[in-house]
Amino acid sequence: MNSSWSDAWRLLRIPFSLFLMPIFWFAVSAAPEISAGRTVAVFLILHLLVYPASNGYNSYYDRDEGSIGGLKHPPKVTQSLYWLVLLFDVLALVLSLLLSWTFAAMVLLYLLVSKAYSYKGIRLKKYPILSTLVVVIFQGAFTFVMVQVGTGLNQSKILSTNNLLLALVSSLFLCGSYPLTQVYQHEEDARRGDETLSLKLGLWGTFLFAAGSLLLATAVLFYTYWLRGELLHGLLFLLGTGPVVAVFSRWLWNVKQDPAAANFENTMRMNKVSSLSMSFAFGLILLWQLWETA
Repeated sequence: MNSSWSDAWRLLRIPFSLFLMPIFWFAVSAAPEISAGRTVAVFLILHLLVYPASNGYNSYYDRDEGSIGGLKHPPKVTQSLYWLVLLFDVLALVLSLLLSWTFAAMVLLYLLVSKAYSYKGIRLKKYPILSTLVVVIFQGAFTFVMVQVGTGLNQSKILSTNNLLLALVSSLFLCGSYPLTQVYQHEEDARRGDETLSLKLGLWGTFLFAAGSLLLATAVLFYTYWLRGELLHGLLFLLGTGPVVAVFSRWLWNVKQDPAAANFENTMRMNKVSSLSMSFAFGLILLWQLWETA
């Protein structure tokens, strides 16, 4: 029994949830006047409850035998995982209600959509275009706005054109990075009948699509910073994300030489470098703004 719960806990993949930190820091850096206490609460609710619950539910229905994000050798799925996911869902919603009804409603919608992504009766991930749109919208722009709602940002600022452009940028970044997380799973996805976007694009097509999406996201980001009179923020972003360009370029070259380089280890390395670098970049921007207003 203890082993069952231990395996279920591992399948929540809490450390892997931290790869989604950049969206949180991006949203906060766009509105640094928000409440510090509420900001910490939103971070904990999303990264320790909401994202792990989504990871666990995905594992419950996928029952992967090969490597998955954050686990090279995932344990067997048991019924304990289902109850653990349900517990995390309830805790996330109860704590979200303490912040605001609107934030709790957005958390609920996020949880429901993440379950529709994996649930066998719906299983959005079988549809390459639809599943990609769902992921990039809900893990990108929707989460960007959800963070700002939870932290108490004024509604007029959330719905301002410049802020919504930044929310769009977050989805464009996800559009580039999401297919890269699927490149090592082509064989298992094909076996399950899940025609992911990466599988549809092919190995080389996935890398070209990712590069194009990331370039577009960066261009829109700089345009928005220009509109906001924050070009320095763009320079801080480039400074913080330099390692991403280096690692991605090297990985691209290695895959061109040997397709086997599109493996679990290299994918996880790309995820780690990208997440940490972008979090660092948006953290720099946040610190700069806080220093300016001090």
